[in-house]
Amino acid sequence: MEEIQSYSENYRSSSSSASSPTSRVPSSSFFYLRKPGSLRQPISFEDSPEWEDTEIDVRVEEEGGDSINAATATASPSLSKLNSGSLLSPPLPEGSIVARKIAGASVVWKDLTVMIKGKRKYSDKVVKSSNGYALPGTLTVIMGPAKSGKSTLLMALAGRLRDSARMYGEVFVNGAKSSLPYGSYGYVDRDDSLIGSLTVREMLYYSALLQLPGFFSQKKGLVEDAILAMSLGDYSDKLIGGHCYAKCLPCGERRRVSIARELVMRPHILFIDEPLYHLDSVSALLMMVTLKKLASTGCTLIFTMYQSSTEVFGLFDRICLLSNGNTLFFGETLACLQHFSNAGFPCPIMQSPSDHFLRAINTDFDRIIAMCKNWQDDHGDFSSVNMDTAVAIRTLEATYKSSSDAAAVESMIQRLTEKEGPLLKSKGRASNATRVAVLTWRSLLIMSREWKYFWLRLVLYVLLTLCVGTIFSNLGHSLSSVGVRVTAVFVFVSLTSLLSVAGLPAHIKEIKIYIHEESNQHSGALTFILGHLLASIPFLFLISISSSLIFYFLVGMRDEFSLLMYFVLNFFMCLLVNEGLMLVVASIWLKLFQSILTLSSLHVVMMLAAGYFRIRNDLPGPVWKYPMSYIAFHTYSIQGLLENEYIGTSYAVGQVRAISGVQALRAFYNISLGRNAKWGNLLVLFLMAVGYRVILFVLLYFHVRKNIAACRFYGLKRNMTTKAR
Repeated sequence: MEEIQSYSENYRSSSSSASSPTSRVPSSSFFYLRKPGSLRQPISFEDSPEWEDTEIDVRVEEEGGDSINAATATASPSLSKLNSGSLLSPPLPEGSIVARKIAGASVVWKDLTVMIKGKRKYSDKVVKSSNGYALPGTLTVIMGPAKSGKSTLLMALAGRLRDSARMYGEVFVNGAKSSLPYGSYGYVDRDDSLIGSLTVREMLYYSALLQLPGFFSQKKGLVEDAILAMSLGDYSDKLIGGHCYAKCLPCGERRRVSIARELVMRPHILFIDEPLYHLDSVSALLMMVTLKKLASTGCTLIFTMYQSSTEVFGLFDRICLLSNGNTLFFGETLACLQHFSNAGFPCPIMQSPSDHFLRAINTDFDRIIAMCKNWQDDHGDFSSVNMDTAVAIRTLEATYKSSSDAAAVESMIQRLTEKEGPLLKSKGRASNATRVAVLTWRSLLIMSREWKYFWLRLVLYVLLTLCVGTIFSNLGHSLSSVGVRVTAVFVFVSLTSLLSVAGLPAHIKEIKIYIHEESNQHSGALTFILGHLLASIPFLFLISISSSLIFYFLVGMRDEFSLLMYFVLNFFMCLLVNEGLMLVVASIWLKLFQSILTLSSLHVVMMLAAGYFRIRNDLPGPVWKYPMSYIAFHTYSIQGLLENEYIGTSYAVGQVRAISGVQALRAFYNISLGRNAKWGNLLVLFLMAVGYRVILFVLLYFHVRKNIAACRFYGLKRNMTTKAR
């Protein structure tokens, strides 16, 4: 304790020197802090303000339906957002009760501990015995430095922990340990997963169609409400990703769209991971004002944040301060300032409260102390950072555990959980058939607008086919042209398949969109695969028929319509198989470089084993013949095209002897002798297209289970882990 007191006194003296009367400017230059009980006159924001503890009285009552009444004995103290020249909040009579019927829900977490599985066992505690609550119509922020457990606590409250995490403790919703049903809550990830080729209104409209049951006309009103709630009216008809003549939406508006996508369900509780991620100070303030307005409608908002400006900090209702998984404070924002002051770490007058909090509890500042150790008077005064953060963390934690704030939190938790309120009800969800139809139509729209998806590939395929066709043009139908035509078919199939890597960026982006929607239960693996398949068929057929026609007539294949149609169908099935392979590779890596490298390597290996460089029967048995020559879809496509061209033909050898086209071909490529063998190869291609999509279904299903959302429910599993504790 002597060590703690010495560091506290050292920091108090440095803080006082930073805010000494000689260095102060008039108080009108600073932001003001309202003292409880005197809302009319602001007081200056001093280093260690003195005020009485304010007791908060909240009642949770059943009002029939999903309503909860929140009553406060006195107005909650908060930082003023405005300076001395700004308007003040209207005065409230002392002891007035503010009652409001709202659609939110109270969330309480008690002794919540989250452990992450290490190499062998669950050993790392990311969150340690955290207690807190969030009330309807309020903003509750979970704040702390990097790797302090903010996002883990948020995911635990939302029931979205990964398989590698194990949770102990209890979470109550309206006083009951029940699950959060579908549609009762929304979760917004830190990274925005938006479709750039859609407008804001289209993005929200398709999201509503995927989430909600009912008629289309009913969902338009929900979309317009979400646009209005997030102040997106000026951007509603603009493309999210922009186009060649317009820029994409700014980061602030993109973040609003991500939140609005969850608001179409009108959730009772909204969880947001870093709502101010990548936003500048102005955009951050606008975002928090919008969220404050949203909370005033009754929604319960719980979000994480690394740090904030003074204006943004003044909008918070309650703060949960974490460091290395430990709860250093939970309560109202103004009480947190008092808590730091009582512990010996008052906030300097020139510093933002959140910056001060993070300065005191972020262990990364120890490196700055080491760097500045020898820099004193000659290079400036660094005494304000000369504090051991480990000592500060221990001091704040010990002070909080023995404070009246911790006791008040325990009392409030007991009052909120002693009586169960109304259970949240599911709002229903769209049928699988509706989701398939919506995803198909949305994918068609995306593919038609996104030039990198199929239009670029169409141009590349046409150019490649023109090159190949002109090189092998006018081959004729003599016996000497057989080997050259085999080469032309091999080059056509192999290089067009290899060029498919141009579509990988679009595939990776769409899979990421699916992962986000699946994590919020807006989609499913089967519906995504079916929707993508149905949407891609028209574009793949367009590529196949345009490329096939150019190659077929330039090279001089047999002039029969039925043979031409088989050529188009065979190449279409080849593209369909290749599309499935691309999706499988993209779903494994989800990164462009690794996906391109893997897909290109697979194509090269398949080309080597396709039977052109060495006839299939002469390939070495292990690896190349079994299984590579049977796995390579090039083999069946090339074999079917050659059978389509040469079965039923004959070539004269001299004047009295003739050989069949199959006999002439077998010296260059191994094909079957039956007249219907080409249809067997087409069937194999069809089965391979189905097989790759079955593999894709398995990968998507287990990828989402492993990396996105494991624990969705609070019920049985949570009770079992609590008993195990």
